[in-house]
Amino acid sequence: MSSASSSKTSSLMVRMDAASKQVLAEAAELRRISVSDYVRTVTLAQARREVASANEQTILLTPEEQMAFWQALQAPVKLTAAQKRLGRLMRGEA
Repeated sequence: MSSASSSKTSSLMVRMDAASKQVLAEAAELRRISVSDYVRTVTLAQARREVASANEQTILLTPEEQMAFWQALQAPVKLTAAQKRLGRLMRGEA
């Protein structure tokens, strides 16, 4: 890509509800930057992490996703009736 084409910018429109937009505005204010700069900074950094993760063939989880995943692994499994029947069938007990 030439340096002339790499310096061109383009717009990206995102639709969201008023509450979501307010949260973005508050977050941007905390950093003392515009909402556009905030969205650009945060989303680009996250997108780069996800692309790098995909290239490494690893799964990247946010702290909240990590906790939900861990909790799901710790929860006892409740088999459905169909799963129990299948287990009996596979063990030759049917």
